[in-house]
Amino acid sequence: MKTESKKRALSPIRLPKYNFTLRAPEFQKEGEEFIIWFFEGIIEKVPDYVECLMYLGNAYTETGRYEKGLLIDLKLCRLQKDDPFVHYNLACSYALLKNTEEAFIALEKAIDLGYNDIYYIKNDKDLAVLRKDLRFKNLLKKISKKA
Repeated sequence: MKTESKKRALSPIRLPKYNFTLRAPEFQKEGEEFIIWFFEGIIEKVPDYVECLMYLGNAYTETGRYEKGLLIDLKLCRLQKDDPFVHYNLACSYALLKNTEEAFIALEKAIDLGYNDIYYIKNDKDLAVLRKDLRFKNLLKKISKKA
């Protein structure tokens, strides 16, 4: 005798509805403020987490906390000594703080390490303070020669 197996129709899982509000001030933050809080928490536990440091540095810069962004970029330069993008970001932090001498040193280091996006350098608003300086034009020439 053949037994037919009956297949049960799967009904959708019904999850209970929860109504709760997170009242902790940390969960009231939005956008960049939440990102900063979140990544600061990770960095507190894992201080050399490079990817988190990069996101945190960008969030600091986006919110105008240039001094904190600079500290992150300096730390990243210690952790990623040969990364041209890290040195480029350091140049941007110095430029935003109007420290042109250090900005040029970091930008030249980035170029020496291989940073060569001439279009981005010419248009990056973070480097605006450097564009009037003859050294900026010389660095652009240096990139052009390498390319």
